[in-house]
Amino acid sequence: MKRVVLLIATNLAIMLVLGVVSTLTGAHKFFAGSGLDLGRLLFFALLMGFGGAFISLWMSKTIAKWSTGARVIETPANSTEYWLVETVRRFSEKAGLPMPEVAIYDGEPNAFATGASRNGSLVAVSTGLLQSMTREEAEAVIAHEVAHVANGDMVTLTLIQGIVNTFVIFLARVVGWAVDSFLRRGEEESSGPGLGYTVTVIVCDIVFGILASIIVMYFSRQREFRADAGAADLMGSPRPMMAALSRLGGLEAGELPQNVATAGISGRPGWMALFSSHPPIEERIAALASRGA
Repeated sequence: MKRVVLLIATNLAIMLVLGVVSTLTGAHKFFAGSGLDLGRLLFFALLMGFGGAFISLWMSKTIAKWSTGARVIETPANSTEYWLVETVRRFSEKAGLPMPEVAIYDGEPNAFATGASRNGSLVAVSTGLLQSMTREEAEAVIAHEVAHVANGDMVTLTLIQGIVNTFVIFLARVVGWAVDSFLRRGEEESSGPGLGYTVTVIVCDIVFGILASIIVMYFSRQREFRADAGAADLMGSPRPMMAALSRLGGLEAGELPQNVATAGISGRPGWMALFSSHPPIEERIAALASRGA
């Protein structure tokens, strides 16, 4: 319940901020008499598309900590925490990264990396994962998350999300205006759009949004393959990552907050592969096997 409330509150806050900015800049006034000001509409689409994506990225660490209850390890309280911090430090140094924040949280087996930049990242691991895996398998999972940070995956996916969001917002309103103009042909000129515009935009936002999700999830799956390969390089062999994935295949992966779910080590596969943020574990293991021992 806490995660749902937090997600709703975050989205409302983002929409409020973007709404205020849109009003102050006049970006929302893309209707020019009986026509459509495409330049102003494009600015509005860019503001809403990239603005929402980057605000979410900027807030990602804070939201992840709140929603999972993750505790950043400032001073290790036991040998497990000490090992976790030193493992992240070792892989980060090997990857040429600044030391990320390291956190631990109670939950089923999973892990994630998030943050607005390589210099301000967070790597979090669940107690369930540490308890259910061997040290070598857990190291492979941590290496996978460090590889996400090294690859700049959080920023890359945010840029992709911003681009597709912009196209969805822009095209939905262009199509809405075209449909509305067609339905109202022969009528006296009006200073604004009619009901046809509103209904069409809503439908197009949904349809185009679904198509956009397919694109974003495709790139998310590709970055999982790259992070697996990065883990293999950091470990010096693909076998530990293959073993970790094999074990995850027999475990119930813990649910992550929506804004960091695509950065986790594993996710619950959807009933449609096109909408899954992670490739099937079998494919990931096969890709690692093709790299050789």
